[in-house]
Amino acid sequence: MQKEIQLQFSPDEVNLILEGLGNLPFVKVYQLIGKIQEQASQQVSGDNGQNPAPAPDRATERQSAK
Repeated sequence: MQKEIQLQFSPDEVNLILEGLGNLPFVKVYQLIGKIQEQASQQVSGDNGQNPAPAPDRATERQSAK
């Protein structure tokens, strides 16, 4: 089991990280993106994981990019 670390970023910094990850092959980063979104959603909404953010939908992302 890998040791986990905690980092702190502003919402703008998290969005920049997600934007950068979005430029990588989806199959390599989709789980990481989902994990970041889930943890950020918990902290922003204060729901302690009761309503995790959905994983990004690649088809929707492709539609938006057009």
